[in-house]
Amino acid sequence: MNPTSRRSFLTGLGTLAAAPLFARDFGPGSPPVRYPEPDVVALDPAFAKYKIAMSPIDRLHTGMYWAEGPAWSGWGGYLVWSDIPNDVQLRWLQDDGRVTVLRKPAGHSNGNTFDRAGRQISFEHGNRRVVRYEPDNSVTVLTDKFDGKPFNAPNDGSGHPDGSLWFTDPGYGSLGNFEGHKGELFLKEAVYRLDAGGRIEKVTDEIFKPNGLCFSPDYKKVYVADTGATHYPNAPKNIKVWDVDGMKLKNGREFAAMKMNLNGKEVAGLADGIRCDKDGNVWAGMGWVGEGYDGVHIFSPEGKRIGQVLLPEICSNVCFGGPRRNRLFMTGSRSLYAVHSEALGAHWC
Repeated sequence: MNPTSRRSFLTGLGTLAAAPLFARDFGPGSPPVRYPEPDVVALDPAFAKYKIAMSPIDRLHTGMYWAEGPAWSGWGGYLVWSDIPNDVQLRWLQDDGRVTVLRKPAGHSNGNTFDRAGRQISFEHGNRRVVRYEPDNSVTVLTDKFDGKPFNAPNDGSGHPDGSLWFTDPGYGSLGNFEGHKGELFLKEAVYRLDAGGRIEKVTDEIFKPNGLCFSPDYKKVYVADTGATHYPNAPKNIKVWDVDGMKLKNGREFAAMKMNLNGKEVAGLADGIRCDKDGNVWAGMGWVGEGYDGVHIFSPEGKRIGQVLLPEICSNVCFGGPRRNRLFMTGSRSLYAVHSEALGAHWC
């Protein structure tokens, strides 16, 4: 079933519809939302088990210029994310909901993650590198070149249990001065693997502009969102998946297309950041279409769209966090949102 309005949703007892809700007010003093949350849309009965519609969507902060890279620090009890144009990393504190500046400048960082020792790793547009912040807040440059050439602008990544770090390099931060420093792209857009010993290798360049990246719960598959349609007219709007064979990838194929029938019209936006839950569903930050599309789309392990979390702006990235790893944090174009669910993140960040 496709939603006919932002307030349509499917429950285990059938389909319930209400009047469309446009330009929802998330600001201070806004009226409460009646349960179940109207902007969570179930498109398939398989989504009902997560009971996500029983939690309200909260806007935790707003005012960024372009927010990306949410990552949850379990030991610190906070969420970090990037406001790329403002060259700052922000932190939302779980204890009291305060938002503080974590780092400025921040290398125009885009994606962030944490390694198994709890150290933050950031993918910097401005400095074209991947860095790790040590406990004393010193910076270790993990990698900044491939084949002797500087990266385009590392974007997003995720750690693997073998100690390696996988990341994408589409180059957006070097295409203009808003998110970094305008400059030449010296490498074909690609996905890289940095092993625990510091050796860097390209794992695939069979994608136009690799953006968001995540692993399946068992790490046997890797998913990558292709946003190449922003600059390549013939690029598909999809999420691609490969089988992970040790240090190599094989059997690359389309996992899910971004096309959707909305109010009787076929539309297609783009997926940006992606994360898996423990059941193998892929949660994708989506946008560039508008009302009824922008937000988070949830795909089953087979690539079927089963649900949506609708937001009043583009959703760039997502991550699971909180003490139980059951709170979905979402960076919109200018805001940070969160919603609780019965889905548990497959990995901590």
